[in-house]
Amino acid sequence: MKKTLITTGIIIAIALAGLFIFNRMTSKDETAGMFAEVSRGKFEISILSTGELVSENFVEIKGPAFGQGNDVRSTSVRITDLIPEGTEVKKGDYVAQLDKTELDNELKNIRERITSMDQDLEMLILDTAVQMNSIRDQITNQIHVVEEAELRFRNSKYESPMTLRDAEIDFEQSKRVLDQLKRSYTLREAQTRVNVSNRKMWMGRMKRRMADYENVLASFTITAPADGMIFYYRNRFGTKRKAGQMINVVDRTVATIPDLTSMLSKVFISEVEISKVKPEQLVSITVDAFPAKSYNGKVKTIANIGEKLPNSDSKVFEVLIKIDGSDLNLRPSMTTNNKIMINSYDDVSFIPIECVHTGADSIPVVYTQSGIRQSVKLGEANDKFVIIDEGLEPGTSIYIEIPENAEKFKSSK
Repeated sequence: MKKTLITTGIIIAIALAGLFIFNRMTSKDETAGMFAEVSRGKFEISILSTGELVSENFVEIKGPAFGQGNDVRSTSVRITDLIPEGTEVKKGDYVAQLDKTELDNELKNIRERITSMDQDLEMLILDTAVQMNSIRDQITNQIHVVEEAELRFRNSKYESPMTLRDAEIDFEQSKRVLDQLKRSYTLREAQTRVNVSNRKMWMGRMKRRMADYENVLASFTITAPADGMIFYYRNRFGTKRKAGQMINVVDRTVATIPDLTSMLSKVFISEVEISKVKPEQLVSITVDAFPAKSYNGKVKTIANIGEKLPNSDSKVFEVLIKIDGSDLNLRPSMTTNNKIMINSYDDVSFIPIECVHTGADSIPVVYTQSGIRQSVKLGEANDKFVIIDEGLEPGTSIYIEIPENAEKFKSSK
């Protein structure tokens, strides 16, 4: 009986000890998330932003130039076929085909007009030749009439004065008719020369226009201007140009051949943070496609004017980051993660931002685990931590949130 009591006592003692240890561990776990320590060491201020890769240099593959050195007028044309993005091409290889229907119909109309104009010109020349030949015959006949009238006039000088006068009138009248015929011939000849010249001029213009259309239509089959990899062109809204879409006189680019040896990371920084970004700032870059690799770069350019991205009300500024070196595995449009280094401190104290609280007097304070309401002087901050210039020593344990009994904490002097 006594042995049983001893055994039971030992079991109860062990259970109580276990319960005590469990309570201590549970209490420790519950309070672990309530406190943070003042850290000391290197502190970085950076801006994190996702972006995409773009090539610094590229060759544009463009459609025909309407109205630039030619007489072809068209506002837009459809892409009927486009080779797959990522295709490796050599200079002169086929890239795309544009819809020729509209211009082919216009070219057909031009050719028909040229044929009609040519026929009209031939008819004008033939009709004029007939008319001119008739006038020449009239002039020849009138010359004979004048000669006869002159002969009668000369022979009439031995006749009565009235007969002489009649002969003289006939002679003068026949000469006037001859002069009129000659002037008519000269005038008709000049008119014909002008008409023929004008028609030839218009026909020449139409033939040049026909040649322009033929040359432009020949360029509707688009080929690669250089060796490289095909990437679809993106417009200013970020939409890729594909088969079935339209190109116009203002934006004729169908695709691009980027220079993969020189790449940029294009990011958009909010107007709140853009003032912190400066040219030549160092940037650490990772690419989603190769998570194990990292790249270094520098801020190359910063847009002067902000813009609104689709589905966003806030303004952002485009920032281009030049990636150091080259890696031919990098491709345009790959997603990048960019860490722009704004500032860096080698040996400073810092705490999580959420540990800092502000009272009615607007003085920042923290609550230490030792029961002190400590006022602090803050330095620069990043997205998670803030530098403590004065007020706390490294290793000090502080509350993350305002404690329930905060009014019992002693204020620091």
